[in-house]
Amino acid sequence: MTVRLDELDRKILGELQADASQTLDEIAGKVGSSKTPVWNRIRKMREAGVIGQTTVILDPEALGLEACFFVLIRTSEHETDWQRKFLETLRARPEVLEAHRLAGEIDYILKVQVPNARAYDDFYQALISEVRIFNVTALLSMERIKATTALPIPPAR
Repeated sequence: MTVRLDELDRKILGELQADASQTLDEIAGKVGSSKTPVWNRIRKMREAGVIGQTTVILDPEALGLEACFFVLIRTSEHETDWQRKFLETLRARPEVLEAHRLAGEIDYILKVQVPNARAYDDFYQALISEVRIFNVTALLSMERIKATTALPIPPAR
């Protein structure tokens, strides 16, 4: 379900995506409003599910997590029990930053952040010991060219 947002809502969301640690006064000044209406709009967008949890973005390299792998998974298993076990396994692994079920020849793609190739192999061995997988292809990212959590906010219709 799409929530109706006006231009002020979009500006507020843009500011929050840029830096959610800004004060209400700072956001209000940048979007041309006052503190109370900005707070009320933020509250309404939280209640509507437009705004989720507030968090911080950490630098993986500063934490020693220098290897990012994109893992392509093909499976011949599509039963409910297998899927449940597979999803539980992924959710329990903190190194899995993202997991997507795909249309096409590849069933799943994972984004896995680890210190190095040995740590990836440890992850891989643990994964295949938990669930049966037909084929796994790991692609090492050589360079992160763009990374953002900011969504493109569509214009009002």
